[in-house]
Amino acid sequence: MNGGEEIRSLVPHGGSMCLLERIVQWDEKGVVLATTTHRASANPLRRQGRLHAIHLCEYGAQAMAVHGGLMTRAKGGNAKPGLLVSLRDVVLSADRIDALDGELRVEASRLQGGAAGVQYAFRVTHRGAELARGRAAVIEGAGPA
Repeated sequence: MNGGEEIRSLVPHGGSMCLLERIVQWDEKGVVLATTTHRASANPLRRQGRLHAIHLCEYGAQAMAVHGGLMTRAKGGNAKPGLLVSLRDVVLSADRIDALDGELRVEASRLQGGAAGVQYAFRVTHRGAELARGRAAVIEGAGPA
């Protein structure tokens, strides 16, 4: 399983709010996913028909959740929702992403983690061009039940 069903089991969002579609690869250091949900007219983050690049932070956060869940499952546990507590050094290289054709690549790399939480770097690209990057901190197991 490397598609939407597995991703939906790892991301605390349901329905169209689950923004990632396919796991490209993953290991203990990070994950790469692909998606075309930025093009969907029903994307719940769209406002007045547009999807602004700031929402790529949510794509990155969901990639972090997928990675954390895959790691937990690999160790025999069950993934628990986390709570995103900060975004840092976010750089956006586009204003809007709704008109981009093809897939987005969403990468999350684990920087450090411990009992208090985990830090990730994320990066979103389209056809090799970087659209967004940043870092995020998550408190594991502190999300909504």
